[in-house]
Amino acid sequence: MKLSIYRKEHFNAAHRLHNPAWSDDKNQEVFGKCNNPNYHGHNYDLIVKVSGPVDPDTGYVYDMKLLKDLIRAHVTDKFDHKNLNLDTDEFKNLNPTAENIAVVIWHILRNKIEKKYDLTVRLYETERNFVEFSGN
Repeated sequence: MKLSIYRKEHFNAAHRLHNPAWSDDKNQEVFGKCNNPNYHGHNYDLIVKVSGPVDPDTGYVYDMKLLKDLIRAHVTDKFDHKNLNLDTDEFKNLNPTAENIAVVIWHILRNKIEKKYDLTVRLYETERNFVEFSGN
């Protein structure tokens, strides 16, 4: 029997979508207002899904407090109220698109959660725009 648990967290961060290999005109054409040289911000909602068997001793798939603590210590505390381009090592040379942010978060958490569990990261950049990564 395999079940899934979900933990929702929130963080605020600024970023600029920009490819330094392109001209200013090309960056503006592709990224539009998201290429603002003065950056812009989002209120991100993060949903982390962990799937696996129910432990017969605890009745848990995964300890929710442990999941909460992992997300906060390694993701939200790291990215909350930061300029992703300037303040984080992860995005010094990686365009901080929602897609790339989700992949980075997945890798951070994958290194902290045992491989016997399936892991999915869903990141909402806005109410209507979100991405999901499961490591596939």
